[in-house]
Amino acid sequence: MSENLSLKSFVVLLKANKTLEEVVKKDISGHGMRTSDFAILEALYHKGKQTIKQISEAVLINTGSITYVIDKLEKKGLLEREPCKDDRRVVYIQLTDKGKKLMAEIFPLHQKVIEEVFEDVNEEEKEIVIDVLKRIGKKGDQMK
Repeated sequence: MSENLSLKSFVVLLKANKTLEEVVKKDISGHGMRTSDFAILEALYHKGKQTIKQISEAVLINTGSITYVIDKLEKKGLLEREPCKDDRRVVYIQLTDKGKKLMAEIFPLHQKVIEEVFEDVNEEEKEIVIDVLKRIGKKGDQMK
């Protein structure tokens, strides 16, 4: 029987994802944070103020759970809520100066960990990985 490359690709992708999640979790916990905390802070650090819905879509955490995490981060003084002047239903979330300072310290360290994971992959291969994974993701979205 011939090897099923689709199935093998799927298994390798899942194993790589699990390993990467463990590496990232270890790195982030080394900064005294949970992955969900870091994901929200990182989204705000790079994109600026966002609504809860925008953050939820960016970090793939449902809006019910994200509110709890935002509350915790707000209590720590890392982010704050800002009501929208044009629509009372909308609330923006943004980093405080303390949150910006924290992310400016730890994000470069986190980025080094990610770069280390990819150090044996050349630029052309990274472009191929990006392209292939985007196509797989789009096909999966169509199948939902």
